[in-house]
Amino acid sequence: MSYDNNLVGVEIGENIALLTLNRPPLNILTLALTAELRRTLHTIENDERVRVVVLRGAGERAFCAGADIKEFPSVWDDVINKKLLNENLAVDEIELLEKPVIAAMEGNILGGGCEIALACDLRIMSEEGKIGLPEINLGVFPGSGGLYRLARHVGLSVAYEMLYTGKIISADEAKSIGLVNHVVGRGATQEKAFELARTIASKPFEAIKLIKKGVRELWQKPTEDVFRANLEFSKQIFKTEDCAEGVDAFINKRNPRFR
Repeated sequence: MSYDNNLVGVEIGENIALLTLNRPPLNILTLALTAELRRTLHTIENDERVRVVVLRGAGERAFCAGADIKEFPSVWDDVINKKLLNENLAVDEIELLEKPVIAAMEGNILGGGCEIALACDLRIMSEEGKIGLPEINLGVFPGSGGLYRLARHVGLSVAYEMLYTGKIISADEAKSIGLVNHVVGRGATQEKAFELARTIASKPFEAIKLIKKGVRELWQKPTEDVFRANLEFSKQIFKTEDCAEGVDAFINKRNPRFR
């Protein structure tokens, strides 16, 4: 099944939703695209057919080259509420979606596009692409989550260098610092993303959702603060039919049939 609007395309099959930022060649984040992305993510969250989301940009020149700077004069009187608030809400919805999100990133990933990528669970990048947060060159900093999400992925020192200098890095360097999971040939990011998505979609869905929620909520806290919460997550998963099926299949040496 597929349906398209002018700004965000949606195709659903195999329990996977393919979302396309549809403003080529650079897929710049406009106010309208941001609003449509939020609406689409809300729909996908409530679609029981979908277990994994793949997010891409139209074309091969850029996954997303950032915010539409030309819109700033029209919102300058209240840029926070008219622009940045909605961008933050859209990017947060990607991270907070209970379903895994894989970014299939052709070409360049810059500014707000990089912030979208940082909110995804996994990132696939094309080998000729560039990625970075050049906002310092405009006299600002990444205002839609890059300020804190980048350090989560690459560590403080690397994040500071990228943020302080606005450095744009290659796909190979992004892979070496842990910013992306895989680097593939041009035009192959969607194929690799779907390979991973099919594997994830075949796993017990309740466990996948709890893994995403658990990692997000627990990883930055000290062990003594998450001990009980971790057991509570386990308590939830051991009550599921898929858990019982997986254990029984292992004991009886057969392939599990997850629901």
